[in-house]
Amino acid sequence: MANFILNEQNWEKVKIKFLRKYRDLAKEDLSFQSGKEDVLVQQLAQLVNRDKKYIEFTIQKALADSKGNRL
Repeated sequence: MANFILNEQNWEKVKIKFLRKYRDLAKEDLSFQSGKEDVLVQQLAQLVNRDKKYIEFTIQKALADSKGNRL
């Protein structure tokens, strides 16, 4: 279970940060459905070739600094 809760608004901000950091990702790769954070984490881990803990940490970091540009 993911250690965070996303909604459409904060996911858009996190998604932009992921697209900046991982330029080979496409917007279509980053689809999100509310309540399915675990599926998103697993999908992102596969896409960027990192483990789930790293993805969760990265998302939490992005949520903590929603106004910043860096991920």
